[in-house]
Amino acid sequence: MSIESRSGLEFPNDPGALRALIRSGRYAGQTSGLAPGRVQANLAILPADWASEFLLFCQMNPKACPVLAVTNPGDPMFPTLGRDVDVRADAPRYKVFRDGVVVDEPTNILSLWRDDLVAFAIGCSFSFEEALIETGLRIRHQEEGLNVPMYITSIDTSPTPRFSGKLVVSMRPFRPADAIRAVQVTSRYPSVHGAPVHIGLPAQIGIPDLSKPDFGDAVMVNDDELPVFWACGVTPQSVAAKAKPPLFISHHPGAMLVTDLLNPQLSIL
Repeated sequence: MSIESRSGLEFPNDPGALRALIRSGRYAGQTSGLAPGRVQANLAILPADWASEFLLFCQMNPKACPVLAVTNPGDPMFPTLGRDVDVRADAPRYKVFRDGVVVDEPTNILSLWRDDLVAFAIGCSFSFEEALIETGLRIRHQEEGLNVPMYITSIDTSPTPRFSGKLVVSMRPFRPADAIRAVQVTSRYPSVHGAPVHIGLPAQIGIPDLSKPDFGDAVMVNDDELPVFWACGVTPQSVAAKAKPPLFISHHPGAMLVTDLLNPQLSIL
């Protein structure tokens, strides 16, 4: 079985087949709504001499950086996330930072892989979107065929000696009653960011204009709706740009690693 893509491709629902399609280079877009029922993950890849401190940063900031899996140095595979999950080629697009500066956005990082690199899979809010839809809530960016809007806020993360910076959030608009329901639903999924960190009044968290996201695409927020903000796994990209490790590799915002794990496995209820 397959679903139609916003690009006109047909995507297999099977996560392994979807990863094979992505690995072949045929798709480099965002993954919200693909492989229904399967956990999606943000990526952060660093040299081993930075990885321990990054893990500490994640532990100190679990809303933004809930760790799902970590590889051994030099091992590109995530065996706990599924069959043949290769961090080097199974995300649709990557971002490569050198000394805090983005230098490339390739569709694979095979030529960049080294024996000292450690990869982190971090929970993604795309995983709880399915639970929201199952309760009758509508996801605006999916309906509009867009990437979820993401914003750098004025909220400080808990720092480590080398990693610090502002929290990045993703936003989905809901009417007030639906926003309450969204809080209830997403609270069951702490390993994919859990409950929102803020509702309404975006200026209070340093967002001056919802129509100008820092990552992703702007979506319509109607007059009877509230913007609801969740901690976002793009936060490590913002933090790494400040920390300036010699090499840091992430997924491109919205272009996630699709795993074999089932979303209900992450629910605490």
